Amino acid sequence: MTAHAPSLQGRLDRHTSLVAAAVLLGAIYAGSTMVTPLYPLYQQRFGLSELTVTLVYATYVVGNLIALFAFGRVSDQAGRRPVSLVVLAVAIASALIFLLAIHPAMLFLARAASGLAIGVGAASATAWIAELQPGADKARASRLAAAVNLGGLAAGVVISGLLAQFAPWPLRLPFGAHLVVLVITAVLTALACETVASPARSPAQLSLEPRIGVPRELRLAFAAPAVTAFATFALLGFYAALLPNLLASSMHIHSPALSGTVVAELYLAGALTIVATPALAARTAMTAGLWLLPPGLAMLLWAQVAGSLVWLLAATALSGVACAWGFRGSLQEVNRIAPSQRRAELLSAYLLCCYAGNSVPAVGIAVLARAAGHLRADAVFAAVCALLAVVALVVGANEARKAN
Repeated sequence: MTAHAPSLQGRLDRHTSLVAAAVLLGAIYAGSTMVTPLYPLYQQRFGLSELTVTLVYATYVVGNLIALFAFGRVSDQAGRRPVSLVVLAVAIASALIFLLAIHPAMLFLARAASGLAIGVGAASATAWIAELQPGADKARASRLAAAVNLGGLAAGVVISGLLAQFAPWPLRLPFGAHLVVLVITAVLTALACETVASPARSPAQLSLEPRIGVPRELRLAFAAPAVTAFATFALLGFYAALLPNLLASSMHIHSPALSGTVVAELYLAGALTIVATPALAARTAMTAGLWLLPPGLAMLLWAQVAGSLVWLLAATALSGVACAWGFRGSLQEVNRIAPSQRRAELLSAYLLCCYAGNSVPAVGIAVLARAAGHLRADAVFAAVCALLAVVALVVGANEARKAN
């Protein structure tokens, strides 16, 4: 039940199936950021505090944990295509709940469902892309997955912000549009090639025993990419959860379109960086991303102190480059060291680090901000992320010396 010898059974050829898998990855990630520009509107609609809104954002980590611990390797056994179709069904349910939300509890439920879909779907789609990519070298597949991930995040937040600002039904229309995209994606997914040679034919053949742990012989090699992923996604999570509040508190700007555009700038800068630097080695990219994280964080803090949109845009561009190299390099390293029969399992462990970084620090900032203020909380966040970058650099350098 592994992907050693892909069967490639489907109505689409390998190349078109690769496009379908990339669309799948981008579509589910777009759903994770669509709500970002809408948080201030939900605050007004339901009378929510900033902390409650941040908890709504972070609730999807509950879905991630359920997905990764219970279903992290299910696509290795059941096949990429059927698992991806179930993932899309859950993503559609999440979009419907957001679309019909009339109570704050529905926001938590929708966010958890989104996390469940992304937790399973990202591991499955990333492994699918790697298997559909011709040749043994998976570097190109890693770059494609990272670029599509960031591109999907950018598309979700900017489209949602623009619709919320300039179209009717700001809390309904973005999710209606996403539903259309998900249905089209489901059609493409159903026609794509299956790459698992002998998928399970019944639920009884599946093992749902949690296996997220990294093999002992790979733990040291996995450490630097894992810490890099946590720090990188912590910065991404800061933008996705807290950027609208930063604009409101530091610059007195209340605009879903602007907040969506700034967050989209982060992701687009990352996607363009990945596309523009295909020859950059994985370890070099990861190291460069770690070196750029502290100055990006420092510029972000200065933008907040000065109340400057120009500095914010500059910090966002630099942070986008740092996150792109950190994410692409660390993902490529994990893909490189992963045994083919345990690829989705190891990717699930990697994605767990990503999602934890994306959610937990954002909640910590919101809690600390209630007692110490936004600027002090953000300064603590920046210091912790910079420290993690240093740790990852040291661990990665040690591993590189051993490899040589």
